[in-house]
Amino acid sequence: MMSAAGLPDAAPLRRCRVIVMMLALAAFSPPTFASAPANPAATAASGELLHWHVVPQTRGPWTPTDHRKFKQLAGPFKRPEDVTAACLSCHTDAAKQVKSTIHWSWSKFDPKTGRMVGKRHVFNTFCANITSNEQFCTTCHVGYGNSKPGQFTPFEKLGDNHVDCLVCHDQSGTYHKIPFTGGNPAMTRTPVRPGCGEVYGTDKPYVEPADLALIAQSVGAPKRENCGVCHFYGGGGDGVKHGDLDSSLLNPPKSLDVHMDAHGLNFTCEKCHLTSDHRMAGGHYEVDAKPTALRYMRGAMHGGNPATCRSCHGAAPHHDGDLGSTINMHTRAIACQTCHIPQFARGGLPTKLSWDYSSAGKFGPNGTPLVINDKRGWNIYWGVKGSFKWGENVVPQYRWFNGTETWMNTGDKIHPDRNGIVDVNRIAGSPSDGKSRIWPFKIMHNNQPYDTVNKTLAVFHSFGFDDAAFTITGNWQKAISTGMKAAHLPYSGHFDFVPTQMYWPITHMVAPAEKSLRCAQCHTDGGRLQNIPGVYIPGRSADHQPWIERIGLLAVVMALLGVLGHGAIRTILWLRRRSRTQEH
Repeated sequence: MMSAAGLPDAAPLRRCRVIVMMLALAAFSPPTFASAPANPAATAASGELLHWHVVPQTRGPWTPTDHRKFKQLAGPFKRPEDVTAACLSCHTDAAKQVKSTIHWSWSKFDPKTGRMVGKRHVFNTFCANITSNEQFCTTCHVGYGNSKPGQFTPFEKLGDNHVDCLVCHDQSGTYHKIPFTGGNPAMTRTPVRPGCGEVYGTDKPYVEPADLALIAQSVGAPKRENCGVCHFYGGGGDGVKHGDLDSSLLNPPKSLDVHMDAHGLNFTCEKCHLTSDHRMAGGHYEVDAKPTALRYMRGAMHGGNPATCRSCHGAAPHHDGDLGSTINMHTRAIACQTCHIPQFARGGLPTKLSWDYSSAGKFGPNGTPLVINDKRGWNIYWGVKGSFKWGENVVPQYRWFNGTETWMNTGDKIHPDRNGIVDVNRIAGSPSDGKSRIWPFKIMHNNQPYDTVNKTLAVFHSFGFDDAAFTITGNWQKAISTGMKAAHLPYSGHFDFVPTQMYWPITHMVAPAEKSLRCAQCHTDGGRLQNIPGVYIPGRSADHQPWIERIGLLAVVMALLGVLGHGAIRTILWLRRRSRTQEH
C-alpha cells in the first residue's frame, strides 16, 4: 500500500518486522511441549527426555513414621498373624496388594511366551522344584502358612492376616523365618538342624523366640538387608544362585557396586526396582533386554521400565567427545551390563557353578550325610545334595538376548540339545531380530533326575522329616515317587540323570567406569565375544578370509604401483617438454 504522499505505508512494514522478530525468538528459544508428541516411539529412539506432562505427586517428601508410637503395635503378640492384623488396621489395602504379586503367589502369566512362570510352575537347576517341599521353601515366602511340618496350606486358602509384613519391613535385624514351619518365625526355642544354620539365620544351636512387638515397632521402608535375606541366599546358601547377588552387597565398596556403594550412592534395591502398591518393577521373569522407552519418570504418561540402565542414563550415556560417540554406538547391540560388569561373584564370596545330583546319597560312618570341603572351606560335596563346583571373580558368558525366556514347566517333555544338555530356561535372541543385545550370563549346570520312560524332569521330595524325604534317607525312588504324586504327574518308576543348564542374566555388581571392560578385551582374537555371531570384530580371526585379504592387498599394491607409474610417466613427459622448450 502507498501513503497519500506516495510513500510506502509504514504499518505493514512494522507488522512484518514484528513477525520476523517472533519467528527469530521461536527459533532460538528452547522448545516446550504441553503434551506428549504424536509419536513417542520416534523420539524414544534418540534417548532424549522431552518435557512430558507429569502427574502431580499426592504426598510430600518421604518421612519415616516412628511405629513405636502406635498402641496397636505395643503387643504382646501371640502369633505373627496378630501383627499383620494390627498393620492392616491402618494399611487397609496392603494385604490385598501383596496377594496380587508374584512374591505371594509364586505364579504369573508371561505374555511373551503365553506360559505360566514362577516357583509353582518352573524347574531350576538348584533344588529343582518346590512341589512337596513347600514347608521348607516357604522360608522365603511373604506369608504365614501351617506351622506343622509336612502340612502345607496352599497360598490361596490363606486369609489376609497371613501376609507377612515383617519379612520386608523389619528394621530390628532380629526377624527370621524358620524352615519346615510354613514361613513362620520361631515362637518357641527352636533347635537348628545340623548343617542348616545359614537357613535358620544363626550360628547357634537354637533359635530364640521372636520378639514380635519389638520387630513390629521397628518397621520401615525395605533396605538391602530385607531383600537380601531371600535373594542373597537363594538356592541354598549365600551367593549360591545368582552370582551377582550375595551378602557382600549389604555394605559394599564402590569397586563392588557403584550404585550400592555404602559410602556413596548407597542405593536400596527399591531405587531401581520401584514399587507401586507392593508391585516391584523388574525381575528375572520380565527382563527388558533392549528398552526403547524414554528415561523413566514416575507419573509420566510414557511409562517405561525403571529397572533398566536406560531409565536413568538414557541411550547415549557416554560424553567423552569422539570416543564417547563411538562407545554410544555400541549400546545398540551391547547391553550396558556386558561392559560394566566385567566379573561376577567379586565380593569375596563364591557362587555355585555346577551341581551334580547323580553323586548324592553318600553317608558317613555315623549315618549322617557325608560332607567334604576343599582347602578354601568351600563345600564341594554334601550327601543330601551331591557334588558342587564354585567360582569367584567369574567372567560371564555372553549371548544374544531379547528378553524372552521359555521356561520348562513341570510335566514338559525334555528336549536335549546336540550335546545332550536340557535347557531349563531357553533364551531367545539373534543379531538380526532388532530386539536383542549381547548380554552377560551365569550359566548354572546340574545333573538332574528324570523319568526315562515319560521323558520328563523329576519332581522329587527333598526336604522334610518323613522317610520319603531324600535328605533323610537318600532314597531316590521314594523321593521321586512322592514328588511326582504331589505334582499330579505320571511316574513310570524308572529314572536316570540328565545334564541340565540354566541362564541367569547378570545385572548387579556394576563396577565403576574405570573398571569396565577395555576395548582390547573384546576387539581381539580369543576375546570375550569370540563365539558371538553377527558382529564384526577386526581382531577376531573368524572375521577374516585370507584369500579375500590377499586379493585386497594385491589390489592396494597394484593401485599404488599404478599411481606411482602414472606419476613417473607424467614427470618424464614434463621433463621432456621443458627440455625442448629450453632448446628453442
